[in-house]
Amino acid sequence: MDQRPIGIFDSGIGGLTVLHAIGALLPSEDLVYLGDTARVPYGTKSTDTVIRYSVENTRFLLSRDVKAVVVACNTASAASVDVLRSEFSVPILGVIEAGVEEALRLSVSRRIGVIGTYATVQSGKYESLLRQGGVADVASIACPLFVPLAEEGWTDNKVAEDVAHIYLEPLAKAGIDTLILGCTHYPLLQGVIAKVCGPGVRLVNSADSIAERLKGQLAAAGIENAAGAGNRRFYFTDSAERARIVGSRFLGEDLENRIQLVDLTEFAHH
Repeated sequence: MDQRPIGIFDSGIGGLTVLHAIGALLPSEDLVYLGDTARVPYGTKSTDTVIRYSVENTRFLLSRDVKAVVVACNTASAASVDVLRSEFSVPILGVIEAGVEEALRLSVSRRIGVIGTYATVQSGKYESLLRQGGVADVASIACPLFVPLAEEGWTDNKVAEDVAHIYLEPLAKAGIDTLILGCTHYPLLQGVIAKVCGPGVRLVNSADSIAERLKGQLAAAGIENAAGAGNRRFYFTDSAERARIVGSRFLGEDLENRIQLVDLTEFAHH
């Protein structure tokens, strides 16, 4: 048994959907969340920059004595997981691998769709992992407007539905049977996405997938904490007020007075 907390980082607030899923599956584990809101979005930055940010975020979490690090951001998962694994000795888990594993398990027709930010789609990381898993047909679409809709709480109105129709129509034509929600914001729009895709398409929420994967890895390494209190600590690099409002929406609980602002400069390479 290992009572140290689990660290989770994201480029912003969306990764709270991952924290939520981990907390639901592993309620006695202590969790430390870092949202790099000062530098969001990662999706428009170069790979080298995203790797640098990810290393700094990981160093910060290790300074809080975490026993494992979950990269909740798809863009950072695509760019930096291999680098982080070579540089740090704790288990590092990325949302992309977990989502791919689950999609391969669910898909019957081997026709799989992926939606995400421009950077995630352009990285080709989902495609290459799915192809390694034997999938010939991968349909990927960037859905950038889903992020502001989720943050605004516009997840089940006419606007959300219209946007979803426009984005997802080509996927329906591609005849997919499984769709990976390749961005941590998208689970909030799961209802609308499911409605537009129809009952024949199974949705993969990477937050649930990575929670399962984390549980397995902690057990395999003998570092789970079965008797902890499930404490949560939330750190953001900018605008605690916005983090509180949007974060409370994402978590379904109020973050009032539970957020600390943090400066990551001391964790940068000098």
